[in-house]
Amino acid sequence: MEKKPIRTGVFSGSFNPIHIGHLALANYLCEYGEVDEVWFLVTPQNPFKQKAELLGDDLRLEMVRRAVAGYPRFVASDFEFRLPRPSYTVNTLHHLAEAYPDREFYLIIGADNWASFAQWKSPEEILAHHHLLIYPRRPYEVAPESLPARAKAVDTPLLEISATFIRRSIEAGKDIRYFLHPEVWKMIEEQKLYRKS
Repeated sequence: MEKKPIRTGVFSGSFNPIHIGHLALANYLCEYGEVDEVWFLVTPQNPFKQKAELLGDDLRLEMVRRAVAGYPRFVASDFEFRLPRPSYTVNTLHHLAEAYPDREFYLIIGADNWASFAQWKSPEEILAHHHLLIYPRRPYEVAPESLPARAKAVDTPLLEISATFIRRSIEAGKDIRYFLHPEVWKMIEEQKLYRKS
């Protein structure tokens, strides 16, 4: 009997910082049967966010590692760190499929990203070889019947939290520990991250 491939969700982002919205979404996708596991791919440089002030790659990766430790279905990945920059999703997925032939990759994106998906590099190639899971983001609407065969709208809980909100709140001196994994909050506090210099 042929062994089924592991369904691996690819959640790619700058995670600047990773927060409970990211974690709850990925947790839902694992526990409600969309994927077997989720890999958090920390992105060194997003082609659409080149001007964003990012913390160093290793700091953001360490925050993700701390956030996902203890839940066996989550993996913190630096896979994109070793690829040419800027990181294009089509290239990342191609290299992942080559490196891990035992896995079937499901790209996890928000409805906002789906709205601009046609502007991505080689969107047809992504859809030809991989699955897409599209989670809700206000105010973007996704009509499930309009989606191509390999794309699926997933009805995940809507958590209106953004990394921008978290960074601004910390900079303003707010104690927003409950928006973050305790180990991530601890790291931000100890290293005084996102404070005004």
